[in-house]
Amino acid sequence: MLTLKDRQINAIKQMLNMNQPQTKALAAEPVWKLLIYDRVGQDIISPLISIRELRELGVTLHIQLHSDRDSIPDVPAIYFCAPTEENLGRIAQDFQNGLYDVYHLNFISPISRQRLEDLAAAALQAGCVANIHKVYDQYVNFITLEDDMFVLKHQNSDSLSYYAINRANTQDYEMEGIMDSIVDSLFSVFVTLGNVPIIRCPKNSAAEMVARKLEKKLRENLWDARNNLFHMDATQTGTFSFQRPLLILMDRNVDMATPLHHTWTYQALAHDVLELSLNRVIVEDDNEKAPSTGAKSKMKACDLDSRDKFWSSHKGSPFPMVAEAIQEELEQYRSSEDEIKKLKSTMGIDGETDVAFSMVNDNTAKLTSAVNSLPQLMEKKRLIDMHTKIATAILNFIKSRRLDSYFEFEEKIMSKQVLDRPLADLMRDPEFGTPEDKMRLFIIYYICTNMPEAEYQKLEQVLKESGCDLAPIPYLQRWKSIMKSSVTNPNQYEGSGTKTVSMFSKLVTQGSSFVMEGVKNLVVKRHNLPVTKITEQLMECRAGGEVDDYLYLDPKLLKGGDIVPKNRAPFQDAVVFMVGGGNYIEYQNLVDFIKTKQTANSNRRIIYGASTLTNAKQFLKQLTLLGQEIGGA
Repeated sequence: MLTLKDRQINAIKQMLNMNQPQTKALAAEPVWKLLIYDRVGQDIISPLISIRELRELGVTLHIQLHSDRDSIPDVPAIYFCAPTEENLGRIAQDFQNGLYDVYHLNFISPISRQRLEDLAAAALQAGCVANIHKVYDQYVNFITLEDDMFVLKHQNSDSLSYYAINRANTQDYEMEGIMDSIVDSLFSVFVTLGNVPIIRCPKNSAAEMVARKLEKKLRENLWDARNNLFHMDATQTGTFSFQRPLLILMDRNVDMATPLHHTWTYQALAHDVLELSLNRVIVEDDNEKAPSTGAKSKMKACDLDSRDKFWSSHKGSPFPMVAEAIQEELEQYRSSEDEIKKLKSTMGIDGETDVAFSMVNDNTAKLTSAVNSLPQLMEKKRLIDMHTKIATAILNFIKSRRLDSYFEFEEKIMSKQVLDRPLADLMRDPEFGTPEDKMRLFIIYYICTNMPEAEYQKLEQVLKESGCDLAPIPYLQRWKSIMKSSVTNPNQYEGSGTKTVSMFSKLVTQGSSFVMEGVKNLVVKRHNLPVTKITEQLMECRAGGEVDDYLYLDPKLLKGGDIVPKNRAPFQDAVVFMVGGGNYIEYQNLVDFIKTKQTANSNRRIIYGASTLTNAKQFLKQLTLLGQEIGGA
């Protein structure tokens, strides 16, 4: 079964192969070509295909569309960009300047009839119609970050943010533009998957607007005999088996606490404190050297993707486990290194005695295998060093901002457990994290409890004294009053919580490079977040609870598609999409949930998508802007 990421990679490789299917002969002897992309195209390709792989596919040069480019004759140029006015203007300029002999134009999302005609007119004027070999709509307008995770935008992602959707003075046409942009990308996702989903979403929300528009777009395409993108010929079978996937569209308002939550797993921590973006983090390099010389420390970019086995297996693990795993990897590496050193010393035996000769023979075989394994060892060493750097950077944040205590407290608040210290005392402690951390904790407390007015006043005073910006509060008060009227489940976070296990014995005894003193070794209890609970109910087709008033839309039916069919079998595959920004905490929670549902004869899958990926800092900033609008109104 191909994943969404595999299918998008295949689509892009086919495009780089002049839109011809890949064959064995071509793989051996590629056609050399240029790749010209815009920022959007770069964001789509960079998490999927490395520069080395581009070379193997015959791309000798990859350049930005809006950069100064020299004319390169005799080599086909593949363009990969969004069909915007600005990009088309630049392509027309390239035609005029006769930069290349052969043009293959690939648009990330479909180009409109009008713009295609304008482009044709530009080609006529430049007299290069014969040079344009192909124009393709690619339907890959989304960024796949994991096998089962995608986002819609990275450049200008603010245009699809929670703030953009919930602003007080958004004009109707702006809202239409945001929704059309989301629908366009979701349509691309399902064209890439090769399957028409059944759509479920809550009523009267931004998610419903997206659902209605997407249903209309899918239906029009299905009934369009000439351009149907979902008809199956013998060569293309859908990703999913005969069963159709369920698309669950949700509005960010369904759960406002999780995006602000201090987290404890590796990937989510990297996103929260190191701003992981497009599978890349930037950390300080060699931070020991910097302070002594007073020079500015160098920054190093680290790529974290599925090619990295350590990352793949530990990105969802709690941070202390990751530190232990890095330590174990290091021990293994050292033992392999010692083995090679030993071999080297035994090879230098003096004299030509028989004993020496037989030992040399014996060791030659060992040395050969050791030399053969050197490249893997070097790669392993590079990965260990990289993860040590990243984990050390995260650990410094955990210690300086007391993130372990925040995580523990928030889990207690969300699972309605009794706090062992009053919140006001924590907030007063100047050592306890940054004002931003305190604000996040307070908002989670405000969302998850019905606090009396007196307590609220007291906490507000403490927050002001701690230097917190209280701007988000008016917006959250309004949000809370609206959400009260639409009855939500008060125990939506039940079952969460943490338990502290004995201190990291391994790390303490082995003299590790991680100084873990003062950091709690917390283990997260397995529980489902609100998004996961709703997903489970909808996948199992259970009635009752908050999903009763979710709409049911089936684009394959001409009419009457809104009624939920009785006795429907549970769905094997779901795409969960968050309108207004998602995060790695929910993604990890869904991954953990679906693992528990696997059985020998059924492979169930969930793909998580979001209009943008926001970490808590960015989300808090958006809430601040929304609060200022109300405060200043």
